[in-house]
Amino acid sequence: MTIHEFGKENDKVIVLIHPSLVLWDYFEYVIPLLQDRYHLVIPALPGYDEEMPGDFTSVEKIASELAVWLIRKGYSEIECIYGCSMGGSIVARFLADRKISVKSAVMDGGITPYQLPRIVTRFIAVRDFLMVYMGKLGGIKLLEKAFTSDEYSEEDLKYVGKVLKFISAKTIWRTFESCNNYDMPETILTNCHHIEYWYAKTEEKARKWDIGYIRKQFPDVVFRVFEDNGHGGLAILKPERFVSELERTMGE
Repeated sequence: MTIHEFGKENDKVIVLIHPSLVLWDYFEYVIPLLQDRYHLVIPALPGYDEEMPGDFTSVEKIASELAVWLIRKGYSEIECIYGCSMGGSIVARFLADRKISVKSAVMDGGITPYQLPRIVTRFIAVRDFLMVYMGKLGGIKLLEKAFTSDEYSEEDLKYVGKVLKFISAKTIWRTFESCNNYDMPETILTNCHHIEYWYAKTEEKARKWDIGYIRKQFPDVVFRVFEDNGHGGLAILKPERFVSELERTMGE
């Protein structure tokens, strides 16, 4: 897992964790808006790392390895950790592990473990895998049908197509299998001062189980609903709004 850093001269550390089907440069429009004031830590997750080819591992392993890296670097306390979709799963596990003191955290459309029988979760993982793998085989035309909640440009869709060609079938499978079924403690105690869960109005139905899980496991969470964008679209399509919301979360 390659860790990219920007603004290392700044004291306040922000960790940004990308969703699936994109690389760490998902945050390319956000970085210039934040690096003058914050120290940005952006991991390229296993399976999505062009510098260290391999396969996705698991939500639990990535959360643990990220905490170990931060501790080794001397970052025992961070200002904020943000994760979108798959990245939100890693944030949830990271908070539950309590290895790092976190002032604020954001799970943006974060995926939570399904509270369903194992055979049902396996069926869901197979369904999701086949949908994305067909996109890997079918190219941009299938991607246009899949990405309908926001108006992505043809260039954006070509980018996703490039990522799908790069990542392995094993990475696609493990991504869904792990995000749907990662382990969490029965009772979650966190040292995070402020936690928010963001989601788009258009995905409210799709996130219903996730919202319920987060409300139960993180009782002090603040929910933030966005009316005018789709799942994971804020950092790419509205980076200034993303930065404004992130800084509001941190009390800046």
